[in-house]
Amino acid sequence: HSILTIVYHILKRKQPYIELGPSYYEERKRDTVIKQSIKKLESLGVKVIVESVA
Repeated sequence: HSILTIVYHILKRKQPYIELGPSYYEERKRDTVIKQSIKKLESLGVKVIVESVA
């Protein structure tokens, strides 16, 4: 279904397909991924301290 949706929009808009890359979802939903990862680690009994890397 998702492939057909992509093809439909490409043909309708007459634009080339642009691959967004394997990490597109993580970059788009970065904060959500971080929170979910912290919750998962804490549920496994790991203490998590988050520091941003420059």
